[in-house]
Amino acid sequence: MSLLEVKIPPMGESIASGILAKWHVKDGDIVKKDQPLFELETDKITSEGTAESAGKIAFKAAAGDEVKIGQVVATIDSAASSSPGGSPPAGASAAATAAKSTEASPAVRRLAAETQIDPATVAGTGKGGRVTKGDMLTAAAPVAASASEPKSPAPVAASPSEPKSAPGTRQTRKKMTPLRAKIAQRLVSAQHEAAMLTTFNEVDMSAVMALRAKYQDDFVKKHGLKLGFMSFFVKAVVHALKEVPGVNAQIDGDAIVENHYYDIGVAVSTDKGLMVPVIKGCDTLGMAAVEAKIADAAKRARESKITLADLEGGVFTITNGGTFGSLLSTPIINPPQAAILGMHAINDRPVAVNGQVVIRPMMYLALSYDHRLVDGKQAVTFLVKVKQAIEDPTRLVLGV
Repeated sequence: MSLLEVKIPPMGESIASGILAKWHVKDGDIVKKDQPLFELETDKITSEGTAESAGKIAFKAAAGDEVKIGQVVATIDSAASSSPGGSPPAGASAAATAAKSTEASPAVRRLAAETQIDPATVAGTGKGGRVTKGDMLTAAAPVAASASEPKSPAPVAASPSEPKSAPGTRQTRKKMTPLRAKIAQRLVSAQHEAAMLTTFNEVDMSAVMALRAKYQDDFVKKHGLKLGFMSFFVKAVVHALKEVPGVNAQIDGDAIVENHYYDIGVAVSTDKGLMVPVIKGCDTLGMAAVEAKIADAAKRARESKITLADLEGGVFTITNGGTFGSLLSTPIINPPQAAILGMHAINDRPVAVNGQVVIRPMMYLALSYDHRLVDGKQAVTFLVKVKQAIEDPTRLVLGV
């Protein structure tokens, strides 16, 4: 038998363990090379593990287990991939059966005596196909269930990643994932450590919407993707950071660190929680490149393919609650950054323009900032610069 160990891959120096959230295959399946095997959740990212070889997989860890980096969670028998249906030769099967009977541990023998289950009839997941205590407990579960009240149907067992509840209960309970726990910790920490304040403004989206409508078809033909609102706001934020550099800073101990680069984080909502991929070098990217990088990062975040490097190094964050219909909110700073911009829903509202009441597509903007670093004048000026750039996109071209 040629066994290949499936290990939890290194995720970065700061990540030592995670939760084996989900198996994408079943124990005993024949898997293909590069096939996704499992999903790992850590306090920073969610990622997938793939098969390095084709063969028959045998689990060493269950969904829901906490696993360490480098831990073996399965083995792949590459020889089984060449056998029809993945079935081992008869001689090997007989040898495995004999091994199960003669090499059973004391715990397995005790369970065999209690349950009257022959270990030779149980599929072993231990080393070399050895039957483990867990295998015996799994095999005994149907027996115990059938011995209970037969008239009542047994409840369907929930997977470890799903909430468990009895029929008719009013609550469900499930363990908080490492990512959700880390998000909670960071949000609370941000509110406790920063002198956070929020300033508001509103922006007329007419110019940007007209620009998109005029050039959308040409943009799609040339670049193969649509021109969205986020790229305008990314470029407007870069423009404002250059005009008000005090916002592009962070506190490190008793020092103020001023950043002279423009890596902007864009918040993305996923099934696992909020993630903030960072778009690097936004001052050097064109609108099409910004749109492409945002779309790619959002797709990889939702597919659990984001990497730790994708989340590091941001100097400022933009979050768009408007995609879910939010009219107004006070976003929380993403430490150690000094500020975050909140976009909101676009609604037609009556506004006064040149002494006349007109209907315009308006959006509320919110800038939350750390008052330890950023003064009120800087925050208001920054938000006004963003507003001006959106209401007159020509400023982004001319740099005024």
